[in-house]
Amino acid sequence: MIIDSYDKDTEEVISLKDFYGEKKNLTEKCLIIFSKSILEYLLSNFKCQEIGKIDSVNGSRTIYKSNFETQEFVFYLSMMGSALASADCVEVNWITGANKFIMFGSCGSLDKENTFGKYIIPTEAYRGEGTSYYYKAPSDYLDIKNSDKVEDFFIREKAPYIKGKVWTTDVMLRETRGLLSKRKQQGCIAVEMELAGVQAACDFYSIELYSFLESGDVLNESSHEVDGLNRANHDIKKLYLALKFLKEI
Repeated sequence: MIIDSYDKDTEEVISLKDFYGEKKNLTEKCLIIFSKSILEYLLSNFKCQEIGKIDSVNGSRTIYKSNFETQEFVFYLSMMGSALASADCVEVNWITGANKFIMFGSCGSLDKENTFGKYIIPTEAYRGEGTSYYYKAPSDYLDIKNSDKVEDFFIREKAPYIKGKVWTTDVMLRETRGLLSKRKQQGCIAVEMELAGVQAACDFYSIELYSFLESGDVLNESSHEVDGLNRANHDIKKLYLALKFLKEI
């Protein structure tokens, strides 16, 4: 069973050293980008330098270095989904030495009334995916340990936000009415596809993760509203929040 996948007693068979050589120490902070539009905005509006690549059989993705108000950072376009996004994070840590990651993306709201017009700061993630069970002992929820630090920043920035539980799923096409109802009854206010796995991997490798979300579509037991999805996916405002937050971590 998937919940039996956490093995902390024996060593890994595969090492990133086999693919990338010795671990590097080039920088400290990194932005995880999910929107190609936001990536292109950074490349067009900031001075950027290629410093590495995430390699795979279906192609390579570039890791870039840049600066914001004298603060150096790296960034890359992450793959979507818990398994791939967590692997990207761990590989970028190895390739660049970055050990403080800010992850900001979009999500589906499960509570339109309370999330409308606000960013979402996750406090716990329901482990409705597979990756996290390889990095942590089984449990229903995973703590998002730096949520208080993210909240402190949002308060100082006077950015509208709500804190709460989120649901990490592997398969958005199987977000059924019954599962929506269960997660909402447990207090989840949003659903997304990466956080539980990325947080579990970061905890395992002692990487600091800071996360916030912007809701786009709205899901409930009777309908699916998609009007805000494109805006949430590619909103430049959340990029600048992440850039300002670089100074806080």
